[in-house]
Amino acid sequence: MQLRRSIRVQFQGHSEQPLAGIIDMPEEDPKAYIIFAHCFTCTKDIKAVVKVSRLLAQHGFGVLRFDFTGLGDSKGDFSATNFSTTREDLRCAIRFLSNNYAAPVALMGLSLGGATCLSVAQEFVSIAAVITLAAPSDTQHLARLLVNKDPKITEQGVGEVEIGGRTYTIRQQMIDDLTAFDLPKLISGLKKPLLVFHSPADKTVSMEHAWRIQSLTQTADYSVSSMKRGTSLISLPGSDHLLIDNPEDIPFVAHLSYTWLQRILS
Repeated sequence: MQLRRSIRVQFQGHSEQPLAGIIDMPEEDPKAYIIFAHCFTCTKDIKAVVKVSRLLAQHGFGVLRFDFTGLGDSKGDFSATNFSTTREDLRCAIRFLSNNYAAPVALMGLSLGGATCLSVAQEFVSIAAVITLAAPSDTQHLARLLVNKDPKITEQGVGEVEIGGRTYTIRQQMIDDLTAFDLPKLISGLKKPLLVFHSPADKTVSMEHAWRIQSLTQTADYSVSSMKRGTSLISLPGSDHLLIDNPEDIPFVAHLSYTWLQRILS
């Protein structure tokens, strides 16, 4: 494995507010670049994102992880965001990396970050593969979870939800966007190799979502000469949603992702 270094970067997000990012780099020039999108209300600095990114950097990849609008070190109003703005932030990250380093060859995302990657990957020719961890197959489930946590969101147009020990203001516009968005349609149109990690014990996003993603992408071309290789589903028995409980999960995910990407990119 190579040594690793990290570079702090900043670029404009969907609202022209600065987004904060870190590119974990190998000591030598990267063989290729990846973008890692974090989960809903998370940041680029949560354990799974940091450790997987750094391990992939040690394997020779440059990995950009960044905070979406209003989260972590990024500026902006989180309560004014929604899934559509999150998608645009990811597009901004792709353009930033393409213009300043090199176009990313893969997108990787945790939970809603994975859903975001699934929803935009087909738009970019440079994206050769997508990797998801605990990703949902739709956005409606998150809308229901948020409203269940605070019914005032729909009753009064705004509410407060506690996630991970922090309180977030959630507005009706976010619920409307999550409810109206047709993620399954975009997943079914994804014609790129896909690696899906999911735990049967995930209490936040059930395993059924991984099976649905696999089912939605079974129309890919499986011919020997095709790069549209369909979906590989990897079960993580005993793991939790954020890959915290089992210390073996993160190195396993990183090493398997590296090996899979080597095969796809070769």
